[in-house]
Amino acid sequence: MTSAYERVIAARSKDRMTGQDYINGLFTDFIELHGDKRFADDPAIIGGLAYLGNTPMTVLATEKGRDTKSRIKRNFGTPNPEGYRKSLRLMKQAEKFRRPVICIIDTAGAFCGIGAEERGQGQAIAENLSEMMTLKTPILSILIGEGGSGGALALAIADEVWMLENAVYSVISPEGCANILWRDAERAPEAAKYLKLTAKDAMSLGVVERIIKENGKDPSELQTKLAGEISKWYETISHLSPDELIAARYERFRRIG
Repeated sequence: MTSAYERVIAARSKDRMTGQDYINGLFTDFIELHGDKRFADDPAIIGGLAYLGNTPMTVLATEKGRDTKSRIKRNFGTPNPEGYRKSLRLMKQAEKFRRPVICIIDTAGAFCGIGAEERGQGQAIAENLSEMMTLKTPILSILIGEGGSGGALALAIADEVWMLENAVYSVISPEGCANILWRDAERAPEAAKYLKLTAKDAMSLGVVERIIKENGKDPSELQTKLAGEISKWYETISHLSPDELIAARYERFRRIG
C-alpha cells in the first residue's frame, strides 16, 4: 500500500506533467492572456482561452516549470497576488461570455515573500474565494500535483473538484506541519498520515468528487481520458441556470466538514 508521504513525493516528482503540459494536451487553439491590469503579469499562473472539442473555455493553470531556468521564471509555481488577480479577471470575463472555467492546480502554496505581502496576497486570495463562490458560469478544478493551502484553494472554489491519483491537497506541507508540531521536519511522513492529504482521503471527506487514475497510463492516454471526462462533466452541468449553479456550489461547500 502506498503511504501518504509517498503520494507527496509522487506529486512533487520532476517527471510529472505540469500545468502547461495539460493545457497543450487537453485543449486546442490556446491563446494566453497576460496581466492583472493593476501591477504585472505573474508567470506562475498561465491563463487564457482555448477549445475543448467545439466548446470555448477559459483555462487557468499554475505552472512550476520543467528545468532550473523555467522554474525560476515561474517562481516554482508559487503565485504572487497579481497571479490571483489575473485569474479573477479572466474568470469574470468567462462569466460575461458564459464560458466554463477549468482550473489546473499544482502549487506548494501562494508565494510568501515580502513583496507579495505588500501587494495584498491575503486579500487577493480572499477575493478569489468570494467571487468564485458566486461566479455565474461552471467551474471545474483539477489537482494534478500539489494542492497547497490557500494558494491552491484560491483556484478551487468550484462546482466540482477532481484529483489525480497521486495528487495531494492540504492546508500545510508535511514538513511545515512536522516543524510546527514537533520541531522536527524529519517527521514529515508521520505528519502526512495525519493531514489526510491524499486523493482517497479527500474523497472520503467529501472535498473532491472524483479521483482520476493515473498508474500505468502514459501522458497522452491520461490526457485523452481527462479530456473526455471534462466534456462529460460540462454536458451534465451546462443546462443549469446561473442561480441554480450558484445555489448548488454553495450547498457543496456547506456540506464539507
